[in-house]
Amino acid sequence: MKALVLKAYRDLCIEDVPAPTVQADEVLVRVRACGICGSDVHGMDGSTGRRIPPIIMGHEAAGEVIEVGASAAPWRPGDRVTFDSTISCGTCWHCLRGEVNLCDNRRVIGVSCQEYRRDGAFAEFIAVPARILYRLPSGITFEQAALVEAVSVAAHAVNRSPLADASSAMVLGSGMIGLLIVQVLRARGCKEIIAVDVDPGRLEMARRFGATSTLASDASDVAASVRSMTEGGGADITFEAVGLAATVKMAIDSTRKGGTVTLVGNLSPTIDLPLQAVVTREITLAGSCASAGEYPECLQMIADGIVDVGTFVSASVPLSQGPEWFGRLHAREKGLMKVLLKP
Repeated sequence: MKALVLKAYRDLCIEDVPAPTVQADEVLVRVRACGICGSDVHGMDGSTGRRIPPIIMGHEAAGEVIEVGASAAPWRPGDRVTFDSTISCGTCWHCLRGEVNLCDNRRVIGVSCQEYRRDGAFAEFIAVPARILYRLPSGITFEQAALVEAVSVAAHAVNRSPLADASSAMVLGSGMIGLLIVQVLRARGCKEIIAVDVDPGRLEMARRFGATSTLASDASDVAASVRSMTEGGGADITFEAVGLAATVKMAIDSTRKGGTVTLVGNLSPTIDLPLQAVVTREITLAGSCASAGEYPECLQMIADGIVDVGTFVSASVPLSQGPEWFGRLHAREKGLMKVLLKP
C-alpha cells in the first residue's frame, strides 16, 4: 500500500509499504480522509520527541471497513467508520472508570516514542482495535468525520468544567480547538462567551461561531476588559487553549474568585504559575487531555449541523501531496488551518 512515511525529521516521502495484518480483535479500514494535526507538524520536525522516525503518522481519520477480525463482530465490510486516536486497554483502573484517555497502557495512533510505536492513518489502510471504532451517522462525510477527534477534545474540555453553574465563559486562544470550544459552549446554552486571540481573522470566526464578545490579546488589558464585561468579577470559567506561561496567567487573572480555569493547550511542558493568585482567590485548575467517550455525541453534533467543521478545512488533497502541505503548515502559511489528506 502507499503510505506517507516520516523517514527522518523533516523528511517525508510516499513509499510502498506492506499492508497491516489484522488481528482477531481488529478491523482493517480503508482510509478515505486523514487530517494533519498540529502535533503531526511538530512531530515531523522532531520538536515533540513523540514521532521518532521511521513512522507513519496520522490519527484524525475516517474510512470504511474492508476486513474484520475473527472476534471483531458486529462490524462488517462496508461499514463507514471513524476511530479514537487513543487505544486504551479496557482493563486498567482508569479504563474501568471510563477514563480511557488516562489509560495506564495508553497508545496513540501514529505516535512513536520511547515507550511504543504505532503506525497511523497517512496510508491507504490501517488496522485498529474494533473497540475504538465508531459508526458514522447517515449524511456525514468522511471529510467531516475526520475532524471529530478535534471536536471531541473541545467537548471533553467543556465536560471537565462546571458549566451548569456558569453564566460566562472565556476562551483564550481562537485556533481550531478554541473555536470548537466556542461552538460547544454555544450548543450547551452558555449565555456569555468571550473569545480572545491576537489574530483579527480568528476573532471574526469566533463571532461567527457564537462568541458574544471578542478581545484582541495584544491591544487591551484582557483581564480588566473581562471584569468590566462580567459585573467586575471575571469569567466563571476560562478555557486556556494556548499553553504558554503568559496566557495561563492571563486566564487566571481573568477568572472570578472561586472560578475554574480549564487547561487545554500545552505548547510549553512547564510554566511559571501565579500560585498566590490561585490559592488566595480559590481558582480551580482543571487539566483536559484528549477525550473520553465523547465521539458519538460529537459525530451527531456534526451531522446535525450544530458544530461546523467544514469551515476549518483549508485544503483536501491527495496523499501524494502530503510532503508539500506539511511544509506549508510548518511554515505557518497565513490562512491555513486544517489540511486533509486523501489516500
